[in-house]
Amino acid sequence: MHIYFCGSIRGGRQDVDIYQKIVRKLKTFGEVLTEHVSHSELSEKGEYAALRGEKAIHQRDMDWLSLSDVIVAEVTQPSLGVGYELGRAVAMEKNIFCLFRPSSERSLSAMIRGADDGERVQVRDYAEEEVEAILDEYFAKLNKGYSWTLVGLDQYWSWSGMQVQQDPGSEGLGHGFRPGSDQDLQLL
Repeated sequence: MHIYFCGSIRGGRQDVDIYQKIVRKLKTFGEVLTEHVSHSELSEKGEYAALRGEKAIHQRDMDWLSLSDVIVAEVTQPSLGVGYELGRAVAMEKNIFCLFRPSSERSLSAMIRGADDGERVQVRDYAEEEVEAILDEYFAKLNKGYSWTLVGLDQYWSWSGMQVQQDPGSEGLGHGFRPGSDQDLQLL
């Protein structure tokens, strides 16, 4: 599973310790594409924009967002970038899990809290000491819809009752899909 973690960078790095805790836990569920957000050496100035350029950073992050299966965002520290990423993720119909700490005495934007539909987009208030258990709970529910298995050279995936199989004569992924029944897809 590819996980996109959102946390404030240029909006403030006050929560980097909790980002590290969250990312450590997320790594038990899959690959965290944006692990760098939790690095303590990353300052409010952001990444090495002068070396790569801001357009390159934006494109890389949008590519990762597209690739991701789920977005987990710590939204306690207000951040324009995190809000932008979440808006794009909603438009991509991604699963989104936002975490907010009321103990910060901040108010979460109505645009974030109001997006919670109880299914694809969820917002959860939490205390720092319970974040790992909350992530366990969220991913246990999310993973009921995902199961991934690799069997020999034939690759087989099942996602929310849909089945995708690699045709044994094909040369790998990306050769197109052929629908089977309403529940099945086969990769050609």
